[in-house]
Amino acid sequence: MKKSKVLVAGKLFDDLHETLLGRYDLVSNQADEVLEPATLARLMADREAAVVTPVDRVDAALLEAAPQLSIVCNIAVGYNNIDLGACTARKVVVTNTPGVLDETTADLGFALLLAAARRVVESDRWVRGGHWQAWRTTAWMGRDVHHARLGILGMGRIGQAIARRAAGFAMDVVYHNRSRLAPELEQACSARYVDKDQLLETSDFVLLCLPYTPATHHTIGIAELQCMRSDAVLVNIGRGGLIDDAALIEALRARRIAAAGLDVFENEPLLQRGFFDLDNVVLTPHIGSASLATRRAMCELALQNLHAALSGAVPPNILNPQVLGARP
Repeated sequence: MKKSKVLVAGKLFDDLHETLLGRYDLVSNQADEVLEPATLARLMADREAAVVTPVDRVDAALLEAAPQLSIVCNIAVGYNNIDLGACTARKVVVTNTPGVLDETTADLGFALLLAAARRVVESDRWVRGGHWQAWRTTAWMGRDVHHARLGILGMGRIGQAIARRAAGFAMDVVYHNRSRLAPELEQACSARYVDKDQLLETSDFVLLCLPYTPATHHTIGIAELQCMRSDAVLVNIGRGGLIDDAALIEALRARRIAAAGLDVFENEPLLQRGFFDLDNVVLTPHIGSASLATRRAMCELALQNLHAALSGAVPPNILNPQVLGARP
């Protein structure tokens, strides 16, 4: 029986990789090398299906170089690395991995919030540098998190998980979303809906967990940063591009806001070097979902999508179901 031709563009857990070796005609990047666009196009040239990661760009040019491709399975919930419109036009099924990473990403969001508020990374560097001589009453003062107001931009599953954590700190949670939550969800999250300007003007902490789309590009820019309180902390666990990074660097440098905690950046991993000169920002390398259990669950779900699509079934997490009726 002829095996389906599959490309895995990033490293999988070894046992999951072994199962694919026996099932498909497999080309894989278990060395986890960075695949330049030309290399990715060459590897995908004769493939029917591809399992990709957020660093792998699937666009019209790549699809043109891979005429046999009919399935793309993203190991991520966000899919701004994939031109969904171009894939749909070519009747290429696209899937993602929602749900399994919500709680882990929310954990990191709260970790960044706490670290930025209490100057954890900055003081760690100071201690390691041998500067600590004595306790001082007014040294290393940060922001209280308990009983503060948390403003959440993007109240999907991850935003709701953040709100539930905030309850343990007795925080006043407000949110802004494209559409308001049902009353029972608002009650479960102990959160109130407000407009965006009110959220920015009154929140001690502003946390972004929006998807990236053309409509959400630079949700936080110069005007929004000027609306925020001078003692506010900004956290982004959504996607790079939600914040105008150059404007944020200037705001942090001028202390127009107090601090920031960032897991995602514009043009990552080539983030703007101005961040490196600032003490009032915590930087992590897009690790929101990076726990062992969660990354494994993401890989397993991506492979469930792959197996279903290649067997002719409907993948559990298809993003463009309209292509199914259009495929021969």
